[in-house]
Amino acid sequence: MLLACYYHAMANLQVKNIPETLHDRLRRHARANNCTISAAVLTAVERELARWEWRERLAQRPTTDLGIEAAALLAEERSLRAVEIE
Repeated sequence: MLLACYYHAMANLQVKNIPETLHDRLRRHARANNCTISAAVLTAVERELARWEWRERLAQRPTTDLGIEAAALLAEERSLRAVEIE
């Protein structure tokens, strides 16, 4: 039996029923970034999974009680900066 010159232990993924407008956008994106549609999709999937993993880690962190609403702290800081600017 002949063996391939190289072996990639990679899975394949097929996406069906992509709306034509989305496919056109993806094609333009790949062309603008000088890459294949496959590379553009893999990059987008990696980015989305990284975001999801970050949100999962963030959700596991303990909450912090500041003793005051965050919006109130922001308003106070903005008013201090406004005084400094004047």
